[in-house]
Amino acid sequence: MTKRAVKTTMQTCTVQTHINCASSDSHHIARMNCARRGFTLTELLVVVMMISLFVLMAVVNLYGLLERNTFRAQAHEFVSTMQMAVAAAAESDRKYEVIIDITGQNYILRQITSTKLSVVLEEEIIVQNDYSENCRVAYVEFDDGEFTNESRAKFRASRSGWQYGGKIVLLDSHDKAYSVVVNRINRMVTLEEGEVALLTPKREDEVVY
Repeated sequence: MTKRAVKTTMQTCTVQTHINCASSDSHHIARMNCARRGFTLTELLVVVMMISLFVLMAVVNLYGLLERNTFRAQAHEFVSTMQMAVAAAAESDRKYEVIIDITGQNYILRQITSTKLSVVLEEEIIVQNDYSENCRVAYVEFDDGEFTNESRAKFRASRSGWQYGGKIVLLDSHDKAYSVVVNRINRMVTLEEGEVALLTPKREDEVVY
């Protein structure tokens, strides 16, 4: 074999070796890229799952907050109605009445204009609202010992104040109890957590209706 043939053969082998090496490197790089792609996809799935979990927790917390806010808003609206009744009565010679319909789960505030107290005229109604699943009335207890968890309970107010005090027990969507306390001694109407004990007037003639 001539030197030229040997040289050509060696060059051919060298080229083949480079091609094989290049092919081997390409396969190695491809495998590394595939491995990298697989790892990145796993990471992506983990991140997506974590984000989904955080979003779910945020939604649950937001839903609970909205429920609490809904109860608070409705309860305070009812308290404001009671306060409106006693404040309006104190500033005039008019008489007002808040009627709580436990069976129908609603309440109204009216100005009493007739001697027939059992009859509610349309023109007497000032406020009319419904309770809801987030805020519903469970029972009413008066400070003279009377109790009702059905039919209607009535709180009347005149210039002298409330005819009777008592508490209206409201339940939120989780059946947690809150008490709207009507104090006929100081005319205050407050919302308190739980089923609170009532203060009984010391004398029966403290308030003249």
